Amino acid sequence: MTLTVTWRRCLTAALGATAIAASSGCVSISAPDKPIEINLNINVKQEVVYRLDGEAKSTIKANPGIF
Repeated sequence: MTLTVTWRRCLTAALGATAIAASSGCVSISAPDKPIEINLNINVKQEVVYRLDGEAKSTIKANPGIF
């Protein structure tokens, strides 16, 4: 008897789910008419920090034409 009640509950739940699925709206997916535009406003700032060895600095000052 318990198996019959459980079977009826499962059947009722399955039929209810089917009825809800059948009455729900249709879902359609389509490509857009216009191309997708992605606007990226990016600012890139870069700082270059260099340090020269004292000997290299004096060599550059002594020979400014090499650079």
